[in-house]
Amino acid sequence: MQHLPPVSDSLIKGKTVLAAILCGLAVTACNRQSQVAKPPLPEVAVVTVARQPVLLTTELPGRTSSYRIAEIRPQVNGLIQKRLFTEGADVQAGQALYQIDPAPFQAALDMVQANLPALRLRADRFKQALADKAVSQQDFDDADAALKQAEAQLETARINLNYTHIVSPISGRIGASTVTEGAIVTAYQPTVLATIQQLDPIYVDVPQSTAETLRLQRLLNTGRINNDGTNANQVQLILEDGTKYPLEGTLQFRDVSVDPTTASVVLRMVFPNPKGVLLPGMFVRTVVQEGVDQAILIPQQAVSRDTKGNPAALIVNAAGQVEPRLLSLDRAIGDQWLVATGLTPGDRVIVEGMLKVRPGAAVNAVPFDNNPKPPVTPAQPVSTSK
Repeated sequence: MQHLPPVSDSLIKGKTVLAAILCGLAVTACNRQSQVAKPPLPEVAVVTVARQPVLLTTELPGRTSSYRIAEIRPQVNGLIQKRLFTEGADVQAGQALYQIDPAPFQAALDMVQANLPALRLRADRFKQALADKAVSQQDFDDADAALKQAEAQLETARINLNYTHIVSPISGRIGASTVTEGAIVTAYQPTVLATIQQLDPIYVDVPQSTAETLRLQRLLNTGRINNDGTNANQVQLILEDGTKYPLEGTLQFRDVSVDPTTASVVLRMVFPNPKGVLLPGMFVRTVVQEGVDQAILIPQQAVSRDTKGNPAALIVNAAGQVEPRLLSLDRAIGDQWLVATGLTPGDRVIVEGMLKVRPGAAVNAVPFDNNPKPPVTPAQPVSTSK
């Protein structure tokens, strides 16, 4: 039987050190593998949803129209002698516009005035004779009727003579004249001599669909929006070139009948127009205040669309995981969406980082900075040449 040589202490110590080194390398490798297996959570920027008061407005197209319109027509037949105004100028109520030849009307007045004294004397004599029973009652009645008829003719002649002076019934701006001196006109002819329009203030007529009217009424009835009457009738105006009209108008009334061809009702607004910027027939856009809504607003970039085109958003739930939500949007207000349904106060909506996460994934949520600071660029050295 062979005996093995005794193991030296140095050999045993060498093996022990080698084993310790191998174990250390194994632990290090395991730690590295664990670090590779658990990458850091993706970071997303979120906004926390909260209700806030929002003034809801509706933008509607409309057209301007004159506050008052007067179509000038003659009330007697005659010849136009003079035109007494400048076309396109402002005229005042009672200002003379045309002069019709008054000669025939003055002659008719003079003739009635000449016959009137004799008829008065005749009626007085018949009245005295009737008291003495020298004439019959019928003779007196005939004389009295002739006197009254002459007095009526005198008043008619005076009115017709006055009608030869055609005056403006309202203050406003007068347009072009359709006749010149020497034209023959007839009483109450269909063709107007000129048209006067009052432009300050001025109307803006806006058609509103009945569906929009019912929607607004439903929101008011359900308490979704609050209209306490404060500035409720204030209306802003946007001109054709996109500029804002500096003066605010008021909503005067809503028509009570519906246009069957367009299924809309007309909203009439009144705007001051002291400088004459607004002219009749201009197309404008009005911004009408609906009321105040306790609304939920989120940035538009937080909303995406699914394959069917429905709006949706991603939120971070209480467990720190991504969760999809289908939304119902009301309207855009600036760069934000007004959310009708789908979100509740306290929800954290992902605004940035949506492309690198999926529903159910755990994420690291940080507050969204709506006003990021621009990157600082190092100043460039300024070279000077001599």
